[in-house]
Amino acid sequence: MTAPLPVAVVTGASGGMGSEIVRDLVRTHRVYALGRRADVLTALAEETGAAPRRVDVTDRDALTAFADELDRVDVLVHVAAVGGAVSVEDATEADWLASLTTNVVGPALLTRALLPLLRPAEATVVFIGSGAGTRPVPGSAVYTASKHALRAVADVLRIDEEKHRVRVVTIAPGQTDTAMLRAGIPDAAYTAERYIRPTSVAEAVRYVVDLPADAQVTDIALRPRQEIARL
Repeated sequence: MTAPLPVAVVTGASGGMGSEIVRDLVRTHRVYALGRRADVLTALAEETGAAPRRVDVTDRDALTAFADELDRVDVLVHVAAVGGAVSVEDATEADWLASLTTNVVGPALLTRALLPLLRPAEATVVFIGSGAGTRPVPGSAVYTASKHALRAVADVLRIDEEKHRVRVVTIAPGQTDTAMLRAGIPDAAYTAERYIRPTSVAEAVRYVVDLPADAQVTDIALRPRQEIARL
């Protein structure tokens, strides 16, 4: 009798990075693809066989209802995020709340909801961070603060869940060729070849997921081959 596939949950699956991570993980996992855009999720499900779920990570009730569907989780990948460059001077309370709720609170609450399933599976939890999570980014206080906070969540979770052998890693890509990045750069200045491909982020997730059971990688800084600031 064939053993059931391990289960993976990927948030932000209707975005460029998340969809590539789903495409890779379906080779070996039963994947639940969570996102906000129903049309993109439907197309992704038809292409890959992933199970689509229209779930906004800022909706606590939806997160709880989704968690109640499952009986096992082996891999959890937090990709959902909002970006944008907003300074302290320009940021409104709504800017702060939107960024922190999506980029920090949502992942934390979904992880909490799934902990009873992650622990017995000795699962792997991946937070997709950012280079902004380890360094200041001029003019981008809101996004930078959220990614610093997300890394702190991952670091403490790793310590707290060590006794359950849950692996926790932050993968921090530099500028990656996604719609989020394109939205902040004028078309005339955008050169896709300079940036990390979303498939490369998916390969980094695969590396973490496939590690032997006796080891974990805690942080991966995934940088463009040529640093954008020096071009």
